[in-house]
Amino acid sequence: MSFIEEFKKFAFKGNVIDLSVGVIMGSAFGKMVTAVVEDLFMPMVHPLLAKADQHWSSIVIGPGIKIGHFAAALLNFFVISLVVFILAKLLYGLKESEEAADVDGSTEKLLREIRDALKK
Repeated sequence: MSFIEEFKKFAFKGNVIDLSVGVIMGSAFGKMVTAVVEDLFMPMVHPLLAKADQHWSSIVIGPGIKIGHFAAALLNFFVISLVVFILAKLLYGLKESEEAADVDGSTEKLLREIRDALKK
């Protein structure tokens, strides 16, 4: 098998494509959460972190340690973690309910088949 054929086989596997879509969606989601944190949450926190004439992201403690930028990154992490946790919980709940429905449906089908066989 040539190098190009091996690469095609690798690149077009379903898992690779699914992973690529997940990374792209995750990147877009991360940018969205960053915008929410920087444009919605941090302006509310701004009065607590900075003087009236200073933006929160420009707050430094010591030589070049940007505490405001770190606070935004920390808040981004917690918001993203919370949303991913909630989505995973919802998706696993849906998956379990579908599996339960499939099990119930297949059991009922088997019981009907047994009943019909016994009637014969």
